[in-house]
Amino acid sequence: MKYVLVVGDGMADFPLDKLNGKTPLQYLTLKAFDVIGGGSLGRLRSCPRELPPGSDVAFLTLLGNDAVKVYAGRSPLEAAGMGVLLKPGEVAFRMNLVALGESPEGPVMLSHNGGGVEGEDALTLARAVAADPEFQKIGGERGLMIYPTDTFRHVAVAKGKAAEFLLKPPHDIAGQAVKGYLPGGPGGGWLRRLQRAAGAALTRHPVNVKRAAAGLKPANSAWFWGAGEACQLPDFTQKYGVTGTVVSAVPLVKGIALLNRLNAPEVPGATGLLDTHYENKVAAALSALQAGDDFALVHVEAPDEMSHDGSLENKLEAIRRIDARVVKPLLEMLPALGDFRMLLMPDHYTLLSTRTHDGTPVPFALYDSRVPGKPAPFTEAACQGAPLLESGDELMKLLFERG
Repeated sequence: MKYVLVVGDGMADFPLDKLNGKTPLQYLTLKAFDVIGGGSLGRLRSCPRELPPGSDVAFLTLLGNDAVKVYAGRSPLEAAGMGVLLKPGEVAFRMNLVALGESPEGPVMLSHNGGGVEGEDALTLARAVAADPEFQKIGGERGLMIYPTDTFRHVAVAKGKAAEFLLKPPHDIAGQAVKGYLPGGPGGGWLRRLQRAAGAALTRHPVNVKRAAAGLKPANSAWFWGAGEACQLPDFTQKYGVTGTVVSAVPLVKGIALLNRLNAPEVPGATGLLDTHYENKVAAALSALQAGDDFALVHVEAPDEMSHDGSLENKLEAIRRIDARVVKPLLEMLPALGDFRMLLMPDHYTLLSTRTHDGTPVPFALYDSRVPGKPAPFTEAACQGAPLLESGDELMKLLFERG
Protein backbone atom coordinates (compact mmCIF):
# COMPACT_ATOMS: atom_id res chain seq x y z
CA MET A 1 0.00 0.00 0.00
CA LYS A 2 1.22 3.49 -0.90
CA TYR A 3 0.05 6.65 0.83
CA VAL A 4 0.04 10.14 -0.72
CA LEU A 5 -0.86 13.50 0.81
CA VAL A 6 -1.36 16.43 -1.61
CA VAL A 7 -1.43 19.85 0.06
CA GLY A 8 -2.61 22.92 -1.86
CA ASP A 9 -1.28 25.58 0.49
CA GLY A 10 -3.98 28.07 1.47
CA MET A 11 -6.40 26.99 -1.27
CA ALA A 12 -9.40 26.98 1.10
CA ASP A 13 -11.25 30.30 1.24
CA PHE A 14 -14.52 31.95 2.21
CA PRO A 15 -17.28 32.71 -0.35
CA LEU A 16 -16.47 35.67 -2.58
CA ASP A 17 -18.81 38.20 -4.17
CA LYS A 18 -16.70 38.12 -7.34
CA LEU A 19 -17.48 34.41 -7.64
CA ASN A 20 -21.21 34.89 -7.00
CA GLY A 21 -20.95 33.74 -3.41
CA LYS A 22 -18.76 30.72 -4.16
CA THR A 23 -15.27 29.85 -2.96
CA PRO A 24 -12.52 29.15 -5.54
CA LEU A 25 -12.93 25.41 -4.93
CA GLN A 26 -16.68 25.67 -5.53
CA TYR A 27 -16.31 27.89 -8.59
CA LEU A 28 -13.84 25.74 -10.53
CA THR A 29 -14.47 22.52 -12.44
CA LEU A 30 -11.80 20.17 -11.06
CA LYS A 31 -12.18 16.67 -12.42
CA ALA A 32 -9.24 15.09 -10.60
CA PHE A 33 -10.25 16.74 -7.32
CA ASP A 34 -13.73 15.30 -7.88
CA VAL A 35 -12.29 11.77 -7.94
CA ILE A 36 -10.73 12.32 -4.52
CA GLY A 37 -13.90 14.09 -3.36
CA GLY A 38 -15.80 10.87 -3.99
CA GLY A 39 -13.96 9.28 -1.09
CA SER A 40 -14.48 9.97 2.60
CA LEU A 41 -14.64 13.59 3.75
CA GLY A 42 -13.54 15.26 6.94
CA ARG A 43 -12.18 18.38 8.59
CA LEU A 44 -8.99 18.98 10.55
CA ARG A 45 -8.12 21.66 13.07
CA SER A 46 -4.69 22.15 11.57
CA CYS A 47 -4.01 25.33 13.53
CA PRO A 48 -4.79 24.94 17.25
CA ARG A 49 -6.57 27.86 18.85
CA GLU A 50 -3.55 28.59 21.05
CA LEU A 51 -1.28 29.36 18.07
CA PRO A 52 -1.44 31.80 15.16
CA PRO A 53 -2.65 30.22 11.89
CA GLY A 54 0.12 29.62 9.40
CA SER A 55 2.01 26.95 7.50
CA ASP A 56 4.52 26.46 10.31
CA VAL A 57 1.82 25.41 12.77
CA ALA A 58 -0.27 23.65 10.12
CA PHE A 59 2.52 21.46 8.73
CA LEU A 60 3.63 20.47 12.20
CA THR A 61 0.04 19.30 12.70
CA LEU A 62 -0.29 17.61 9.30
CA LEU A 63 2.73 15.42 10.04
CA GLY A 64 1.26 14.27 13.32
CA ASN A 65 3.07 16.57 15.74
CA ASP A 66 1.39 18.29 18.68
CA ALA A 67 2.08 21.85 17.57
CA VAL A 68 1.13 23.34 20.94
CA LYS A 69 3.84 21.30 22.65
CA VAL A 70 6.65 21.47 20.08
CA TYR A 71 6.26 24.86 18.37
CA ALA A 72 9.17 27.19 19.15
CA GLY A 73 8.86 29.65 16.28
CA ARG A 74 8.87 29.48 12.49
CA SER A 75 12.45 30.32 11.59
CA PRO A 76 14.20 27.36 13.27
CA LEU A 77 12.06 25.10 11.09
CA GLU A 78 13.12 27.00 7.97
CA ALA A 79 16.73 26.99 9.11
CA ALA A 80 16.61 23.20 9.49
CA GLY A 81 15.35 22.99 5.90
CA MET A 82 18.61 24.68 4.86
CA GLY A 83 20.76 22.43 7.03
CA VAL A 84 21.21 25.08 9.75
CA LEU A 85 20.63 23.70 13.25
CA LEU A 86 20.49 26.23 16.08
CA LYS A 87 22.77 26.11 19.09
CA PRO A 88 21.72 27.04 22.65
CA GLY A 89 21.48 30.81 22.99
CA GLU A 90 20.71 31.37 19.31
CA VAL A 91 17.56 32.71 17.71
CA ALA A 92 16.57 32.40 14.05
CA PHE A 93 14.52 34.78 11.92
CA ARG A 94 12.96 34.68 8.47
CA MET A 95 14.38 37.56 6.45
CA ASN A 96 12.03 38.36 3.57
CA LEU A 97 13.02 40.51 0.67
CA VAL A 98 10.03 42.85 0.43
CA ALA A 99 8.83 45.65 -1.82
CA LEU A 100 8.03 48.90 -0.01
CA GLY A 101 6.30 51.89 -1.59
CA GLU A 102 5.72 55.44 -0.43
CA SER A 103 2.51 56.99 0.89
CA PRO A 104 1.54 60.01 3.02
CA GLU A 105 1.65 57.65 6.02
CA GLY A 106 5.19 56.50 5.19
CA PRO A 107 6.46 53.27 3.65
CA VAL A 108 3.76 50.78 2.59
CA MET A 109 4.10 46.99 2.22
CA LEU A 110 3.52 46.56 -1.52
CA SER A 111 4.69 42.96 -1.67
CA HIS A 112 5.74 40.53 1.06
CA ASN A 113 7.81 38.57 -1.50
CA GLY A 114 9.68 41.42 -3.13
CA GLY A 115 7.44 41.41 -6.17
CA GLY A 116 8.08 37.70 -6.71
CA VAL A 117 11.87 38.04 -6.85
CA GLU A 118 13.61 34.68 -7.33
CA GLY A 119 16.61 32.93 -8.81
CA GLU A 120 19.91 34.74 -9.28
CA ASP A 121 18.29 38.13 -8.58
CA ALA A 122 17.16 36.97 -5.14
CA LEU A 123 20.57 35.52 -4.31
CA THR A 124 22.35 38.66 -5.49
CA LEU A 125 20.16 40.95 -3.40
CA ALA A 126 20.41 38.83 -0.24
CA ARG A 127 24.18 38.67 -0.59
CA ALA A 128 24.30 42.44 -1.13
CA VAL A 129 22.46 42.95 2.15
CA ALA A 130 24.75 40.54 4.00
CA ALA A 131 27.88 42.24 2.57
CA ASP A 132 26.80 45.83 3.24
CA PRO A 133 29.26 47.42 5.73
CA GLU A 134 26.59 49.16 7.81
CA PHE A 135 24.44 46.01 7.91
CA GLN A 136 27.48 43.97 8.95
CA LYS A 137 28.39 46.46 11.67
CA ILE A 138 24.91 46.33 13.20
CA GLY A 139 24.61 42.57 12.77
CA GLY A 140 27.98 42.04 14.43
CA GLU A 141 26.52 43.24 17.73
CA ARG A 142 24.77 39.87 17.98
CA GLY A 143 26.94 37.72 15.71
CA LEU A 144 24.35 37.77 12.91
CA MET A 145 24.68 35.24 10.07
CA ILE A 146 22.59 35.39 6.87
CA TYR A 147 21.82 32.22 4.89
CA PRO A 148 20.64 33.28 1.39
CA THR A 149 18.40 31.26 -0.91
CA ASP A 150 17.31 31.69 -4.51
CA THR A 151 13.86 32.91 -3.39
CA PHE A 152 12.60 35.89 -1.42
CA ARG A 153 12.88 33.74 1.74
CA HIS A 154 16.18 33.94 3.62
CA VAL A 155 17.23 32.81 7.10
CA ALA A 156 19.10 34.83 9.71
CA VAL A 157 20.64 33.50 12.94
CA ALA A 158 21.88 35.61 15.85
CA LYS A 159 22.56 35.45 19.57
CA GLY A 160 19.47 36.00 21.70
CA LYS A 161 16.08 34.72 22.74
CA ALA A 162 12.88 34.71 20.72
CA ALA A 163 11.04 36.44 23.59
CA GLU A 164 13.11 39.59 22.99
CA PHE A 165 11.32 40.27 19.70
CA LEU A 166 7.75 41.24 18.82
CA LEU A 167 7.44 40.72 15.07
CA LYS A 168 4.73 40.89 12.41
CA PRO A 169 4.64 38.68 9.30
CA PRO A 170 4.86 40.91 6.21
CA HIS A 171 2.06 39.03 4.43
CA ASP A 172 -0.30 40.11 7.21
CA ILE A 173 0.17 43.81 6.42
CA ALA A 174 -0.09 43.78 2.62
CA GLY A 175 -1.05 47.21 1.32
CA GLN A 176 -0.67 48.84 4.75
CA ALA A 177 1.72 51.42 6.12
CA VAL A 178 4.47 49.57 8.01
CA LYS A 179 5.15 52.14 10.73
CA GLY A 180 2.78 50.49 13.18
CA TYR A 181 4.22 47.02 12.59
CA LEU A 182 7.99 47.53 12.80
CA PRO A 183 9.95 45.12 15.04
CA GLY A 184 9.27 45.66 18.72
CA GLY A 185 10.30 44.23 22.08
CA PRO A 186 13.71 44.60 23.80
CA GLY A 187 15.52 43.51 20.63
CA GLY A 188 13.28 45.37 18.21
CA GLY A 189 15.50 48.43 17.92
CA TRP A 190 18.38 46.28 16.68
CA LEU A 191 16.21 44.75 13.96
CA ARG A 192 14.81 48.14 12.94
CA ARG A 193 18.36 49.39 12.41
CA LEU A 194 19.13 46.28 10.35
CA GLN A 195 16.06 46.85 8.18
CA ARG A 196 17.02 50.48 7.56
CA ALA A 197 20.54 49.39 6.55
CA ALA A 198 19.11 46.72 4.25
CA GLY A 199 16.83 49.28 2.61
CA ALA A 200 19.74 51.62 1.99
CA ALA A 201 21.75 48.79 0.42
CA LEU A 202 18.92 47.63 -1.82
CA THR A 203 17.08 50.74 -2.98
CA ARG A 204 19.49 51.66 -5.79
CA HIS A 205 20.95 48.21 -6.36
CA PRO A 206 21.40 47.42 -10.10
CA VAL A 207 19.09 44.40 -9.81
CA ASN A 208 16.29 46.64 -8.55
CA VAL A 209 17.00 49.29 -11.17
CA LYS A 210 16.64 46.56 -13.80
CA ARG A 211 13.42 45.25 -12.18
CA ALA A 212 11.86 48.71 -12.08
CA ALA A 213 12.76 49.29 -15.75
CA ALA A 214 11.00 46.01 -16.58
CA GLY A 215 7.85 47.11 -14.77
CA LEU A 216 8.48 44.81 -11.76
CA LYS A 217 8.31 45.77 -8.11
CA PRO A 218 11.81 46.33 -6.69
CA ALA A 219 12.80 44.12 -3.74
CA ASN A 220 14.00 47.22 -1.94
CA SER A 221 14.07 46.23 1.72
CA ALA A 222 14.34 43.34 4.17
CA TRP A 223 11.80 42.35 6.81
CA PHE A 224 12.62 40.19 9.84
CA TRP A 225 9.94 38.01 11.42
CA GLY A 226 9.16 34.53 12.81
CA ALA A 227 11.74 34.54 15.63
CA GLY A 228 12.29 31.11 17.18
CA GLU A 229 14.67 28.78 18.97
CA ALA A 230 15.72 25.16 18.50
CA CYS A 231 12.90 22.64 17.99
CA GLN A 232 12.92 18.84 18.54
CA LEU A 233 10.41 16.64 16.69
CA PRO A 234 9.74 12.88 16.92
CA ASP A 235 10.87 10.32 14.34
CA PHE A 236 7.94 9.95 11.90
CA THR A 237 8.90 6.44 10.79
CA GLN A 238 9.20 5.14 14.33
CA LYS A 239 5.87 6.73 15.23
CA TYR A 240 3.80 5.49 12.28
CA GLY A 241 5.80 2.58 10.89
CA VAL A 242 6.13 4.07 7.38
CA THR A 243 9.03 5.60 5.50
CA GLY A 244 8.41 8.81 3.63
CA THR A 245 9.43 11.76 1.49
CA VAL A 246 8.16 15.35 1.49
CA VAL A 247 8.30 17.21 -1.84
CA SER A 248 8.25 20.99 -1.42
CA ALA A 249 10.02 24.12 -2.60
CA VAL A 250 9.64 25.82 0.77
CA PRO A 251 12.45 25.62 3.39
CA LEU A 252 9.87 25.70 6.21
CA VAL A 253 8.18 22.51 5.01
CA LYS A 254 11.49 20.83 4.24
CA GLY A 255 12.72 21.70 7.72
CA ILE A 256 9.71 20.16 9.44
CA ALA A 257 10.16 17.04 7.28
CA LEU A 258 13.85 16.71 8.10
CA LEU A 259 13.27 17.27 11.83
CA ASN A 260 10.68 14.45 11.63
CA ARG A 261 13.42 12.30 9.94
CA LEU A 262 11.63 12.29 6.57
CA ASN A 263 13.38 12.85 3.26
CA ALA A 264 13.09 16.27 1.61
CA PRO A 265 14.78 16.25 -1.80
CA GLU A 266 15.72 19.25 -3.90
CA VAL A 267 13.40 19.41 -6.91
CA PRO A 268 14.62 21.16 -10.08
CA GLY A 269 12.35 24.04 -11.02
CA ALA A 270 10.42 24.06 -7.74
CA THR A 271 9.92 27.72 -6.82
CA GLY A 272 6.99 27.95 -4.42
CA LEU A 273 5.27 30.32 -6.85
CA LEU A 274 2.72 29.88 -9.64
CA ASP A 275 5.48 28.94 -12.10
CA THR A 276 6.75 26.03 -9.98
CA HIS A 277 7.61 22.83 -11.87
CA TYR A 278 4.55 20.71 -11.03
CA GLU A 279 5.68 17.76 -13.18
CA ASN A 280 9.04 17.51 -11.42
CA LYS A 281 7.28 17.50 -8.06
CA VAL A 282 5.08 14.61 -9.13
CA ALA A 283 8.10 12.78 -10.53
CA ALA A 284 10.01 13.22 -7.26
CA ALA A 285 7.11 11.78 -5.25
CA LEU A 286 6.66 8.82 -7.58
CA SER A 287 10.40 8.16 -7.63
CA ALA A 288 10.48 8.01 -3.84
CA LEU A 289 7.53 5.62 -3.76
CA GLN A 290 9.04 3.44 -6.49
CA ALA A 291 12.31 3.32 -4.54
CA GLY A 292 10.50 1.86 -1.54
CA ASP A 293 8.99 4.69 0.46
CA ASP A 294 5.48 4.08 1.78
CA PHE A 295 4.42 7.73 2.03
CA ALA A 296 4.88 10.86 -0.10
CA LEU A 297 3.66 14.39 0.60
CA VAL A 298 3.44 16.80 -2.33
CA HIS A 299 3.18 20.45 -1.28
CA VAL A 300 2.24 23.28 -3.67
CA GLU A 301 2.69 26.75 -2.20
CA ALA A 302 1.19 28.74 -5.09
CA PRO A 303 -2.46 29.21 -3.90
CA ASP A 304 -1.20 30.74 -0.66
CA GLU A 305 1.19 33.12 -2.40
CA MET A 306 -1.50 34.21 -4.85
CA SER A 307 -3.91 34.84 -1.96
CA HIS A 308 -1.34 37.01 -0.18
CA ASP A 309 -0.91 38.93 -3.43
CA GLY A 310 -4.69 39.45 -3.56
CA SER A 311 -4.95 37.90 -7.04
CA LEU A 312 -8.19 35.97 -7.49
CA GLU A 313 -7.35 34.89 -11.05
CA ASN A 314 -3.93 33.59 -10.06
CA LYS A 315 -5.35 31.71 -7.07
CA LEU A 316 -7.87 30.08 -9.39
CA GLU A 317 -5.09 29.21 -11.83
CA ALA A 318 -2.93 27.74 -9.06
CA ILE A 319 -5.75 25.42 -8.02
CA ARG A 320 -6.40 24.45 -11.66
CA ARG A 321 -2.75 23.48 -12.01
CA ILE A 322 -2.78 21.35 -8.86
CA ASP A 323 -5.83 19.53 -10.22
CA ALA A 324 -4.48 18.98 -13.74
CA ARG A 325 -0.73 18.73 -13.16
CA VAL A 326 -0.46 17.10 -9.73
CA VAL A 327 -3.57 15.14 -8.73
CA LYS A 328 -4.50 13.92 -12.23
CA PRO A 329 -1.09 12.43 -13.09
CA LEU A 330 -0.79 10.89 -9.63
CA LEU A 331 -4.16 9.17 -10.10
CA GLU A 332 -2.99 7.92 -13.49
CA MET A 333 0.42 6.65 -12.39
CA LEU A 334 -0.05 5.38 -8.84
CA PRO A 335 -1.99 2.23 -9.87
CA ALA A 336 1.26 0.88 -11.38
CA LEU A 337 2.61 0.73 -7.81
CA GLY A 338 -0.41 -1.18 -6.46
CA ASP A 339 -3.15 -0.11 -4.07
CA PHE A 340 -2.97 3.43 -2.73
CA ARG A 341 -4.71 5.95 -0.50
CA MET A 342 -4.58 9.65 -1.36
CA LEU A 343 -5.42 12.52 0.96
CA LEU A 344 -6.18 15.96 -0.55
CA MET A 345 -6.37 19.12 1.54
CA PRO A 346 -5.13 22.65 2.21
CA ASP A 347 -2.90 23.26 5.22
CA HIS A 348 -4.95 26.28 6.29
CA TYR A 349 -7.36 28.85 4.85
CA THR A 350 -5.81 31.89 3.16
CA LEU A 351 -8.46 34.51 2.52
CA LEU A 352 -8.46 36.70 -0.56
CA SER A 353 -10.70 39.13 1.34
CA THR A 354 -7.97 39.86 3.92
CA ARG A 355 -4.88 38.42 2.19
CA THR A 356 -4.08 36.64 5.47
CA HIS A 357 -4.41 33.19 7.04
CA ASP A 358 -7.45 31.97 8.97
CA GLY A 359 -7.63 29.20 11.58
CA THR A 360 -10.94 27.68 10.45
CA PRO A 361 -10.67 23.85 10.40
CA VAL A 362 -9.67 22.76 6.90
CA PRO A 363 -11.55 20.31 4.65
CA PHE A 364 -9.97 17.08 3.48
CA ALA A 365 -10.92 14.17 1.22
CA LEU A 366 -9.46 10.67 1.42
CA TYR A 367 -9.53 8.38 -1.64
CA ASP A 368 -8.86 4.64 -1.45
CA SER A 369 -8.13 2.89 -4.76
CA ARG A 370 -9.63 -0.33 -3.42
CA VAL A 371 -13.05 1.24 -2.82
CA PRO A 372 -13.38 4.23 -5.19
CA GLY A 373 -16.55 6.20 -4.71
CA LYS A 374 -18.60 8.17 -7.19
CA PRO A 375 -16.82 11.45 -8.10
CA ALA A 376 -18.09 14.47 -6.16
CA PRO A 377 -16.84 18.06 -5.75
CA PHE A 378 -14.23 18.59 -3.06
CA THR A 379 -15.20 21.90 -1.46
CA GLU A 380 -15.35 23.57 1.91
CA ALA A 381 -19.16 23.29 1.87
CA ALA A 382 -19.10 19.58 0.98
CA CYS A 383 -17.01 18.92 4.10
CA GLN A 384 -18.95 21.24 6.40
CA GLY A 385 -20.88 18.53 8.21
CA ALA A 386 -18.06 15.96 8.10
CA PRO A 387 -16.28 14.71 11.24
CA LEU A 388 -13.78 17.11 12.79
CA LEU A 389 -10.36 15.80 13.77
CA GLU A 390 -8.68 17.78 16.51
CA SER A 391 -5.12 16.56 15.90
CA GLY A 392 -2.75 15.69 13.10
CA ASP A 393 -2.04 12.39 14.83
CA GLU A 394 -5.66 11.41 14.16
CA LEU A 395 -5.23 12.44 10.51
CA MET A 396 -2.09 10.33 10.01
CA LYS A 397 -3.68 7.34 11.72
CA LEU A 398 -6.69 7.73 9.43
CA LEU A 399 -4.48 7.85 6.33
CA PHE A 400 -2.36 4.89 7.42
CA GLU A 401 -5.36 2.87 8.70
CA ARG A 402 -3.98 2.69 12.22
CA GLY A 403 -7.24 2.01 14.03
